[in-house]
Amino acid sequence: MGEICPTCGLPLDMCMCKEISKQQQRIVVRLETRKWNRDTTIIEGIDDKEFDLYKLAKELKSECACGGTAKNNQIMLQGDQRQKAGRYLAKLGFPKSNISVI
Repeated sequence: MGEICPTCGLPLDMCMCKEISKQQQRIVVRLETRKWNRDTTIIEGIDDKEFDLYKLAKELKSECACGGTAKNNQIMLQGDQRQKAGRYLAKLGFPKSNISVI
């Protein structure tokens, strides 16, 4: 018998906890102008207990071909990457209705 999920008690290969937590996330993707008029895309609302923000930031940086970081429960990407980031989050399984691109 394989590993058992501590949350739902099902085997890990049948566990749906990750998918359920994706349905409950309310993600905001917004543009912020930092000093020297540099645009920065800020992604907020992803629970850092359920998802590895550093890994997700690395994937988003690769997808958007830009620099960035993950800190303070936010992912920051250089430049205006709102549309690309929103599409990539939807591709990862987050519902489009829960992703607001501002």
